[in-house]
Amino acid sequence: MAHHAEHAADDSYHPKDAISAALKALTITGGIGLVGATAQVTVHKQNMSPLAVVTRFGSTITILGGMGGTYAFVKAASANLREKEDPWNTALGGFSAGALLGLRARTLPAVLGYGAAAATFMAAYDYTEGLFGNSKNKEEDEFERRQKLRKAYQTPAEQTFAELGEGRGIYGANYEERRRERIKEAYGIEVPTSPVPAS
Repeated sequence: MAHHAEHAADDSYHPKDAISAALKALTITGGIGLVGATAQVTVHKQNMSPLAVVTRFGSTITILGGMGGTYAFVKAASANLREKEDPWNTALGGFSAGALLGLRARTLPAVLGYGAAAATFMAAYDYTEGLFGNSKNKEEDEFERRQKLRKAYQTPAEQTFAELGEGRGIYGANYEERRRERIKEAYGIEVPTSPVPAS
């Protein structure tokens, strides 16, 4: 029974577009690198031209963009090849991104060290589902989960009317009849019923 459930979970894997994921991550992390390079130019002691963002500190943009793109591509490609979504994909992506950062030192120990550190951190982060964890059940369908959340926070109309009262666009069933009765009791005035508009 458990083996059948695992097999069914494997069959439900949907391939990911690794190139699209890599381009999206490259754009985001490259943008962060651009902001970082701009900050480096701003805090530099000497006056620099705006082109120094690219000419002098372009490596910041390149490294951060490359790390993000490499991580996303390797993670998605690994998931597609293994047909599994688990922390190992994140570890492989993290190792690739960390190794790219280690290439700046131009030594094999730096490449392996940065790669291993990034892989460990990213895999641990993924395995624990973030810093504080996430109680979301992965077996549950996302649409059904959101429907349950909506229903859990929906307030019955009667309770809303009791708390807020009617008016200001909030009207319950038979509001007009109750309004006519209240006006008649309070002021002794008969309020005529509205005629049905001609179509």
